[in-house]
Order: sequence, then structure tokens, then C-alpha cells
Amino acid sequence: MFSRFSPLLYVQLSAERIVIEEASGARLVDEVPDLAISRGPDVRVMAVGAPARDAAVRAGGRCVNPFAHPRTLMSDFTLAEVVLRYFVRRALGNGWLTPSPRILLHPLGDPEGGFTQVEWRAFRELALGAGASKAYLWSGRPVSVVERNTAEFLKRCEGAG
Repeated sequence: MFSRFSPLLYVQLSAERIVIEEASGARLVDEVPDLAISRGPDVRVMAVGAPARDAAVRAGGRCVNPFAHPRTLMSDFTLAEVVLRYFVRRALGNGWLTPSPRILLHPLGDPEGGFTQVEWRAFRELALGAGASKAYLWSGRPVSVVERNTAEFLKRCEGAG
């Protein structure tokens, strides 16, 4: 199956950080999920990550964090997809023949009552929209390198949410 040859990225997602690790556990991205966007009718992305705040101030835009909301982890799906897609591409490089990754998405936090089915579906769609060939979801403790590289664990994550 082709998906076995596509890289597996473990993505920990919170309002404070996005951390992306490859299968070996090497950290590829560890950034704030900020996004600088222009003001006005034609919204455009000016910067992503740590440079976003400065870019927004310099260019008169605004800095947003699509993962910051008091009731849920994702406040703006469209902008969250832009941020995650940017960091996934940064993690993999922009090669012409770069395969679509499999993404194990681990939303951090413990909302009262847990994440809803609607939120789980949004997380799955977020990973797929960011370029994943297959999306796995996990909630709970951080996942070890050994554990996340087993077919049994990934099979358990397929039905998450």
C-alpha cells in the first residue's frame, strides 16, 4: 500500500505551540501558531509563526491565532488550515515529488466534557486539508516514537473521535 511509503508526521496542536515530529522523533517544527494577515476585503497572508507579530505591526495587518478560543481549540477553521499547511510543507520541504504525509494529529488540552464529535471531525478535516494522505487522531498523553510507529496504534487512532 502506498501510504506505508508516505512519511508519518506526529503533530501536537495547542493554542501556544505547533510541534511536528517525524517518525524517528526528530523535531521538524516547534512554533507559535500565529498568522499575520492583511486588513481589508482582499485578505492575504503576510507571515506565519514567530515572525507574524512583527509583520502585522510593520505592514498594518493583524495577527491572529486560529487555535485560541476560550471554549474550543479551533476558532477559525480556514486560517487554522493555512497555518497547519504552512508548517507541514516546512517540515517536509517543497520538493516537486514530496509525497503527501500521513498525519497523526494530537490536539492538546482537556476541554470540559472532552472534544465533541464535531471538533473531532474538524480536526480530521484540518489534517486532510493541510495535505495529509491519511489522518489519524489521538487524545491523551503524548505518544512515544515506538508506539506511534506501530500499525496497531495507528489502527486504534483511525476510529478516534
